[in-house]
Amino acid sequence: ALHQLYYDPNIENKNLAQKWLMQAQVSPQAWHFSWLLLHMDKVPEIQYFGASALHIKISRYWNDIPADQYESLKSQLFTHITRFASGSKIVLTRLCVALASLALSMMPEAWPCAVADMVRMFQAEDSNVDGRARCLALLELLTVLPEEFQTSRLPQYRKGQVRSVLAQECSSVFPLLEQLLQQQDSPGFIKQKVLKCFSSWVQLEIPLMDCENLIQAAFTSLQDPELFDTAVEAVVNAISQPDAQRYVNTLLKLIPPVLGLQEQLRQAVQSGDMETSHGICRIAVALGENHSRALLDQVEHWQSFLALVNMIMFCTGIPGHYPVNETTSSLTLTFWYTLQDDILSFEPDKQAVYQQVYRPVYFQLVDVLLHKAQFPSDEEYGFWSSDEKEQFRIYRVDISDTLMYVYEMLGAELLSSLYDKLGRLLTNTEQPSTWQHTEALLYGFQSIAETIDVNYSDVVPGLIGLIPRISISNVQLADTVMFTIGALSEWLADHPVMINNVLPLVLQALGNPELSISSVSTLKKICRECKYDLPPYAANIVAVSQEVLMKQIHKTSQCMWLMQALGFLLSALQVEEILKNLHSLITPYIQQLEKLADEAPNPSNKLAIIHILGLLSNLFTTLDISHHDDDHENNEVKKLPVQQGPNPVVVVLQQVFQLIQKVLSKWLNDAQVVESVCAIFEKSVKTLLDDFAPMVPQLCEMLGQMYSTIPQASAIDLTRQLVHIFAHEPAHFPPIKALFLLVTSVTLTLFQQGPRDHPDIVDSFMQLLAQALKRKPDLFLCSNLDVKAVFQCGVLSLKFPEAPTVKASCGFFTELLPRCGEIAPVGQVVHENGKVLLQAVLEGVGGQASRSLMDHFAEILFALNKHCFSYLSIWIKEAMQQDGFPSARITPEQKENFSQQILSRERVNKRRVKEMVKEFTLLCRGLHGTEYTADY
Repeated sequence: ALHQLYYDPNIENKNLAQKWLMQAQVSPQAWHFSWLLLHMDKVPEIQYFGASALHIKISRYWNDIPADQYESLKSQLFTHITRFASGSKIVLTRLCVALASLALSMMPEAWPCAVADMVRMFQAEDSNVDGRARCLALLELLTVLPEEFQTSRLPQYRKGQVRSVLAQECSSVFPLLEQLLQQQDSPGFIKQKVLKCFSSWVQLEIPLMDCENLIQAAFTSLQDPELFDTAVEAVVNAISQPDAQRYVNTLLKLIPPVLGLQEQLRQAVQSGDMETSHGICRIAVALGENHSRALLDQVEHWQSFLALVNMIMFCTGIPGHYPVNETTSSLTLTFWYTLQDDILSFEPDKQAVYQQVYRPVYFQLVDVLLHKAQFPSDEEYGFWSSDEKEQFRIYRVDISDTLMYVYEMLGAELLSSLYDKLGRLLTNTEQPSTWQHTEALLYGFQSIAETIDVNYSDVVPGLIGLIPRISISNVQLADTVMFTIGALSEWLADHPVMINNVLPLVLQALGNPELSISSVSTLKKICRECKYDLPPYAANIVAVSQEVLMKQIHKTSQCMWLMQALGFLLSALQVEEILKNLHSLITPYIQQLEKLADEAPNPSNKLAIIHILGLLSNLFTTLDISHHDDDHENNEVKKLPVQQGPNPVVVVLQQVFQLIQKVLSKWLNDAQVVESVCAIFEKSVKTLLDDFAPMVPQLCEMLGQMYSTIPQASAIDLTRQLVHIFAHEPAHFPPIKALFLLVTSVTLTLFQQGPRDHPDIVDSFMQLLAQALKRKPDLFLCSNLDVKAVFQCGVLSLKFPEAPTVKASCGFFTELLPRCGEIAPVGQVVHENGKVLLQAVLEGVGGQASRSLMDHFAEILFALNKHCFSYLSIWIKEAMQQDGFPSARITPEQKENFSQQILSRERVNKRRVKEMVKEFTLLCRGLHGTEYTADY
């Protein structure tokens, strides 16, 4: 089987072999064949499998091993490790892991001084194996021991016990490690192994003062290029363990050696040695970030901590462009958050002292970050790969987030300083600045204005005045100008006289495909925030937008945003103005759609149709003359008089209704086109609410025809929307009621033919039924609604493999069951067929359904309990009497126990019912008490 696994070219044979071998590893015979496979005459791949099988048996099936065999197992493992000390490295490691696992299971009772014994065994003279190989084998064993502990499956109480035993045993390990590091004749590879071993042990939360000598030795090893990386890991791991902050004196002793690395860091930066500068920076950040609070508290040592902060500042501002010439600066950003949080958490007096020391540091940080955020020269940037450009973009976002955070420390003074710098830059005729410098300062401004309310700031008017003075020479700068204007859109709404300063720039940028995202999103923000002040500019905005739409300058998603922007803009105009603008805006598309409606369906005209329908639905998403979305208090004053007559959107929809029907008639088979048509009405209904009423009769008729011909989920979703909004409108509800009954009867027919191929339709149908029960339960009183058939469809849907469909079906029953009392047909069907529902729920819990759905099944049980308790107690008894139901893994006692719990007093507590169901499903699946359930 192993030969087949490693050497057979046929993938199916490999898979078969692997399956068989995995079963073999856990079989009782594994104890026997593992040792045979470890014979010295086998190849390493086969020996490796033997060692792995031993590890699996020891770590997972410890309870199968009789206590009187522990000692022989231990000595066999020791013998084999010694034998493989000069053999295959991968087999040696697996054997060490197996012995480590054995030790962890035996500690402390069955093997009191395990670690000391290991050290003694390997130090004993053994003429067959040379000293170096023995030393390496011992180091390997000591390294994997803490690693095996971290991943072991020991129960929680044992974990704590074993951790403290191991922490005490470090006194047998650390002196040996120190000795090996200090010996002049220790070869490099041994020292490397020692540092790895130390790295592994410090993660056991060993007191930092016990690690002091080894940390100092690791600092010395940083001078040796061969040991540098391993020494960095060791120092960082030791400093970063959460327990370290208790040992403040040791932490203070570590600052001088960290500061002592500055010369090595500078040389590395000068010679372009990125690995070394990265490693040293990691050490400085580990000390600063993990322990800033503890070190800030040592007020008398403030100067040495400030020196560490300055060293980290050097790392933040390391020369070169991220990620091409350096990758270090990004490591430092979270340190600045942590330091600021710690300073601001002190009581006011202490905070004032630290603010005095650190405000200048943070102003310097802002300068450093904006310098790092600068783009390289156009020529250099042209050579960057797309991956490097994307990493740089993300890095700038991280800088932006940091600046926004720093604002909390520096406040309005930060904006003033940015404004002064920008002003000096743009008005200095002596020394023309680079666009990169201007862009970075603007980027800093935008970062803050995007999330922080700058309405009170006295520098924004000046900034808006400066923006038109920027000579825009390239795309990156233009993008940042756009995004900055967008970030100030709320400010512009409060200072409308300034709109004219920046709007022309935005409209001009709309014509440039390279500025597509920034210009369109900025226009959308301005139209949303400032719509009541835009009527004077409306004609111009519409004209420019129309032109760019017709020239097809923008990609689809930006065209959709642009339509949303125009929807906001038009919402604030008088009705006749809206209609006039809509006419000029939409007519070209309507003409295009008319032409497309006459053509025979093909893939390219399908895309064009979906695009046009998308533009209309995005326009209607935001065109709202009743101002449902106005939550700005300050706009109350500006509200326009209530409109008389029909809503402009309804006027347009009625005009294009027949055309849309014509398009539909040809594309009824195509789910995407049907979805796009439904989206227009769905967006309009959501925005217009009651104003949509005049459209209801003809839309219901069209939906009915559509759904009867070819059922599609999007038509049901739109029906659900109509039920939701018009349920309480007696005047408009009759056509919706007729549509609901039609959709139900068509879907029931679909169920008779076999619904398995349409999980999306079943999902939407269940959601429609739930919505009807929620908003208009008396729909279930209609004589021509077959409640029993609907109930049976729900039960079938509970057995679908698609989780969303099952979830929707559960939602239907959770709405249906509470109606048993008030709606006679529902009560009758539930009482006659409830047992079938319970049976389906128990099958799902028993293992048929995904575990993620258990809370939803519990909701049904909770509702059955609350609304049909007397029936449930009979049904559950009958269901549980079936052999092997709901799972063959479950005993009659466990079933009885679950039934009693479900019917007990606790049934009124929904949280408890959910816990009972979770517990029971684990028993049914044979997972109870396994590691799979730890996070469940």
